[in-house]
This record gives sequence, C-alpha cells and structure tokens, in this order.
Amino acid sequence: MNTIAEIGLLAEHYDIAVVGAGPAGLAAAARAAELGLSVLLADESPAPGGQIYRAITTTPVADRAVLGEDYWKGGALVARLERTEAAYAPGCTVWSVAPDEAGGFELGLSLNGKARLIAAAQIILATGAQERPFPIPGWTLPGVMTAGAAQIALKSSGLVPSGRTVIAGCGPLLYLLAGQLAAAGANIVAVLDTTPRRNWLAAIAAFPDFLRSPYLAKGLRLMTQARRKLPFRTGVTALAAEGADKVTAVKAQRGGASETIACETLLLHHGVIPGINLSNAAGCAQEFDPEQHCWTPEVDDWFASSIPGIAIAGDGAGIGGAESAALRGEMAALDAARRLGRFSEAERDRRAAPIRGALARSLRGRRFLDLLYRPAETFLAPPADETIVCRCEEITAGQIRDTASRLGVTGPNQMKAFLRCGMGPCQGRLCGPTVVELIAQAHGVSPAEVGYSRLRPPVKPITLAELAALPPTDAAVKAVVR
Repeated sequence: MNTIAEIGLLAEHYDIAVVGAGPAGLAAAARAAELGLSVLLADESPAPGGQIYRAITTTPVADRAVLGEDYWKGGALVARLERTEAAYAPGCTVWSVAPDEAGGFELGLSLNGKARLIAAAQIILATGAQERPFPIPGWTLPGVMTAGAAQIALKSSGLVPSGRTVIAGCGPLLYLLAGQLAAAGANIVAVLDTTPRRNWLAAIAAFPDFLRSPYLAKGLRLMTQARRKLPFRTGVTALAAEGADKVTAVKAQRGGASETIACETLLLHHGVIPGINLSNAAGCAQEFDPEQHCWTPEVDDWFASSIPGIAIAGDGAGIGGAESAALRGEMAALDAARRLGRFSEAERDRRAAPIRGALARSLRGRRFLDLLYRPAETFLAPPADETIVCRCEEITAGQIRDTASRLGVTGPNQMKAFLRCGMGPCQGRLCGPTVVELIAQAHGVSPAEVGYSRLRPPVKPITLAELAALPPTDAAVKAVVR
C-alpha cells in the first residue's frame, strides 16, 4: 500500500478509484489491486476502517473485550490492503464525481487544503452508512449527541461520556453501544427503547428466516448482556431533552405516563441509513426502500449503479452490515475488472460464485431486523412544531409543515428555495430524510411520492482558495487560447 500524504503525489489517472475506506472500500481496493489494476482509495478519515472499524490501526482501547471481537476483524482487511500496491489517500475529501471526455470519470479531491482533479476509468463508491436523523425537542443542546459520535470518541480516543448518561432510540447498535460504553466505564443510568411494539406484527413473517441468520446468536448475546447489566425502559413513545445551556435531563413518555431522568449526556440513535449524498450528486438513480424506510441507490446484482462505470458497494447501497459490505466490495471490484477487460463475464462469475454464496448467508435475516426496528412515525416526522429539523439553517418542523401545506410545496428541492433546508454544510445529510417525511405527512402521500433532494457538487465544503488554485483543464486552456 502506498500512502499518499500530499495532493501532488496523486497520479493523473487510475483504473479504479474507490471512495471510502470502510469494509466495502478496503475489500474492493484490495481485490482490484490484487488483479493488477491501478487503484486509488480515498477516505476522509485519518486512518482506515470506516465507522464500524474506525481507528482499527490506532485505537488506544487495549482491552479487546470492550469493543468486542467483531471490531478487531477489521485488522485483517487493512492488512490485506497493505500487502497490495494500491494508493491510499487518508484525510482526503472527494467533493465531486463527473464524467470526463475520455469516457471515464473526473474526481474532485481535497487533501491538506489543496484541491486537484484526477481521472479514473471506473468508480466504486463505498461511502457507507450514516445515522438516521433523530430530531426531538432539545436535540441541539450541548451534551446531546448521536450514539455513533460517542462510538467514534471511544474507538478513536478511548473517551467515554462523563456523568450520568442516557441512551435512547432503537436498533441493534443500541445494545452494542450500551455494552461497549458500560464495559469502558460509562455511568449509564437508563436505556430508553423506542421500538414500537406493533413492529413485531410486521416482522413476524420474516422471523423464520431470522432463525437461520448469523445475527441471531450475536443479537441474543448482546441483548441478554445489556439487559442484565443496564436499566432498560421499553415502549418509549416520546422524548425531549431538557436544559438551558446544556442538557440536564431527558423526558420520556411511555405507557401514558412520563418520566424525567437527570443526565449530563444523552445519546440518540434510530438505526442507520445509506450515505447517498455523493452517489446522488454523481447522478445515480435513487429509490425509496419501504422496508429499510430510506432512500437507496438503484444497483444491479453486481452493485453497478444506473451510470455505467459507477458501482456502489457496502451499506451505501442498502444496509447489510460489515460482513456483507466487504463481500459487496469484492463483487463490485470483480465486475469493474471485467469492464476493464481483465477477464470475461464467465471468469468473473466463476470467481464471484463463492462470494455471492457468502453474501446471501450474511444477509439472511436482515429483513426481520429492518421491519422490527423501523422507527415510529412520531420520530420520523416530529410532531412538536418547535423541534429543529435543519440544524445548519435552524429550520423547525412547524416551518416545514406550514410551508408544505400553506404554500403547496411538494418536494425537498422546492423546500430549499423557501427555507434553505439542505443548503448548509451538511448538504441535507442531517435533515433531508426528515424534510421528506414532513412533506409526505402534510400532503398525505408516501416518501416515495415526495422524492429526495437532487444534490450538486461540491458535495462537501471546500474553500474558494482550493477551487481557484485548481490546475486549468485542457478544455479551459483551449478556450482561453481561442
């Protein structure tokens, strides 16, 4: 592996550019490099691993039991990549993906405050997942953060929340994080489970398949350990963070009664959804997945997107977990190599057969989890008008509902023009799904009918100085000469 520390060390062209160094990106880059292709792996983080294996090569957490054995599996993926000739650019922001005149793609990259455009014949987007937005009253108070952010602090720096800590939400990560933080010494005074009880009715048909799932034993172990050691409250139907300058308590509604729990830290989590901003901005078609209840890119059996030459591997194409993400990265790399003429379709299929079988096994039972842990409508579309939805522009749920119903706004792109939702630095990552839910609610339609925001590059914030310092393209030079 050749680590790229300066923008000038990047080659002008690569056979394959992989965006994201989580399990899917690591596996895809390693497989492509092993096939003799020139590969660039670009990732925003300072070290490989993505979210699930974050800081796997640098974590100060020495006790393997704290983070669990699954976390340490990431070391093998990194070691595999290190044995290849792939170029790895940590701390590198990919802010644009666009077609070029040669029939490939042009990527806009920023590294150490300098920007550059490089070319790649094939692209594999492995941008992973993000936490589903979870807007409740008071969620912008200091001391309120996502469960994923707390996990980043633990893995990267060995930090745990100080003082009384409450964890709230639903999904498997709720149990995992609660166990990790408790093992690391956090004072967890309550875990508030918001999983709607009626979800069991929707999920029960998928339960037989879950019984043969690799998630079963692991999930039961996590739940048993967490519930034995920590104070769980189930059936929570409403939440609000309380405090003036910082969070001091969380108010939870359950069973017709309310409870106020004093705390210094409130961790929120309502599952994860695909990170689609870059694939969206690149023009890849998106669709609404009613089971995972989120927008996902349209991909085929090889994880190729609607744009020939761009594949989307891992959780960025639908949530499946770390093991399946790595396998999807492998398959995307094999198909990209076939597109580049390394081997025939028949040879691609032969090499991919055992991977496809392992992928099917890794995803078995996933549908049960998706149906069981779908958040309640009151958390997808917050009912309290004063709840801030767009943190960048400080736009409330009431403003969005009023604009949708009174002014007839029917989609998130139109909402941008009225309220600037999704126009801030996060480009809608933290508000986009909620804005869609609120518009759908106002008009009595499904999120699929509302549609999602159409994004444009740059997808991530970059400075004007970086843009101005970009080397001129051949087309620009020719235009000036004329």
